Amino acid sequence: MLNQQDINKRIAELLLEAKAIKLSPDKPFQWSSGWLSPIYCDNRVALSYPDTRTFIKKTLAALIKKEYPDVQAVVGVATGGIAQGALVADLLELPFAYVRPEPKKHGMGNQIEGRLEKGQSVIIIEDLISTGGSSLKVVDVLRAAEIEVAGMVAIFTYGFAVAENNFKEKNVKLSTVSNYNALIETALEHNYIDSSQLESLSAWRLAPESWGK
Repeated sequence: MLNQQDINKRIAELLLEAKAIKLSPDKPFQWSSGWLSPIYCDNRVALSYPDTRTFIKKTLAALIKKEYPDVQAVVGVATGGIAQGALVADLLELPFAYVRPEPKKHGMGNQIEGRLEKGQSVIIIEDLISTGGSSLKVVDVLRAAEIEVAGMVAIFTYGFAVAENNFKEKNVKLSTVSNYNALIETALEHNYIDSSQLESLSAWRLAPESWGK
């Protein structure tokens, strides 16, 4: 049976194999925020690989059973958390809903899609945590609807200090099944990077807003 560290590294390995995560410290990517980054992460790519998405689904479900055993529904964050959230909800045999970034501009004008009840305890599923800003907006929407947020689970986090602070300020527990440290360790072991690139990768995580400038 895999321990948590092994699980973190196994998921990192699967994401690297699927090219859902790409590392390029020498030719960095540029995020929409303007930050330069040695890593590009799109965990939706993992959905195209049945074995990978199943492992992630089972791991997320096991984490929810362990840390949030009393939740009554699963809520995905649009768009990255919708598919994986639905898969997990199906495995756990729980209701599923998702939250849009903003209310729909036509029809019923919904922002919460699906049926949730006031006072219902839910777990939020996200695919990726960077600063946590957009993910935590979902918490605001749910709380405004008088829905109880037990916590949030995500596939991967960069582990930025700003994200940790944002989750603390909102009083939201965050649990993930892989993270940046596990990724770098796994990438080195499997020769996606070499030891000469470690310093640059570590420096980015500590100060992503100024890295590479």
